[in-house]
Amino acid sequence: MDRIFVARLAGLAVFDPAGDRIGRIRDVVVALRGAQPPRVHGFVVEVQPRRRVFLPVTRIISVEAGAVIFTGRLNLRRFEQRASETLAIGALLDRGVTHDGEPGTVLDLAMENRPPDWLITKVAVRHGTRRRGQTVIADWSEVTGLEQPQPDQGAASLLAAFDTMRPADLANLLHELPDKRMAEVAAALADDRLADVLEELPDRDQVVVLGNLDAERAADVLAVMGPDDAADLLQDLPADQAESLLQLMIPEEADPVRRLLDYPEETAGGMMTTEPVILPPNATVAEALAHIRNHEQPPAVAAQVFVSRSPTETPTGRYLGLVHFQRLLREPPSALLGGLVDPSLDPIRPEFSLPEVASYLATYNMVASPVVDGVGRLIGAVTVDDVLDHLLPEDWRERRD
Repeated sequence: MDRIFVARLAGLAVFDPAGDRIGRIRDVVVALRGAQPPRVHGFVVEVQPRRRVFLPVTRIISVEAGAVIFTGRLNLRRFEQRASETLAIGALLDRGVTHDGEPGTVLDLAMENRPPDWLITKVAVRHGTRRRGQTVIADWSEVTGLEQPQPDQGAASLLAAFDTMRPADLANLLHELPDKRMAEVAAALADDRLADVLEELPDRDQVVVLGNLDAERAADVLAVMGPDDAADLLQDLPADQAESLLQLMIPEEADPVRRLLDYPEETAGGMMTTEPVILPPNATVAEALAHIRNHEQPPAVAAQVFVSRSPTETPTGRYLGLVHFQRLLREPPSALLGGLVDPSLDPIRPEFSLPEVASYLATYNMVASPVVDGVGRLIGAVTVDDVLDHLLPEDWRERRD
């Protein structure tokens, strides 16, 4: 194997000798040794279900064609980073360094096989800005500053390595980083990407990330999040901080979140989303399909269309019923939704408890349930993923074993 740049390993599939894929590389574990090239101990590999394990570099047969192949058996014990170890991608990329007496930023690191060890031998350093800077490949010994604590480390190169990662997987990566680095990387994400990742982080990590953003940015990110997820996050903050953030949001974005905060967390009102797909009875099947075809709609939300009198934003006019997407697929595009609603399902009330909501969904084989208030208005919908999130142990996002 020739020289390998570690950022290019991020996300590569890992195969066993039989050709079965067992996971993906998430990081490279190295031991820093001052001016001497660091030793590569191995790789952090993510296997299902979202468990991070260690693969020794000595077990690697080849890295080619976008895949890593190893020999022997993989130890599925959870990876625990030792005090003497550093994660090359998570901790070293974007670090400020000095090369040839000039400041620079680490773009990548190269590892080579120098028997009996694998070593980090080269550092890709960018001098100047991203647009006008110059990138050089320097020997490890020519670069200083990689072992020093950094007051403000960027995240552009790390995020580029994981650009195509799903929000849940990126959240998993952030969770494994020290709080300071996690906050730096999260802050470098675009608002919509950060909102998606925040929704997948454990409660404690959400608070850490949001607390390291300035108030205006934090309010902008909350506005992009689903109202139910934003409300869940705000419930974990001190009341005065939560109120300050709500006041920074525009009223149209803050009002749905405030309504959700009025309900106990483990009730239908506390779990529901205020943004299901809602259309009037004179809308056509073609219009309904266009709405649920929107790629931004979560699958559980797009599984049905709720029909109500105007206004069709929560809280709506009188709720009339729902139409499942399978029914939409069977009807002509010009058919009106008012004639297709299922009248046999009674909606639930916002005060329904978590067990009552779960029982309702299970009884009627539904992935979302309409929530209607005392005067017959649709105020939201509880989806099956919301219910599972509350039924699982509080630390389920942090469990890897």
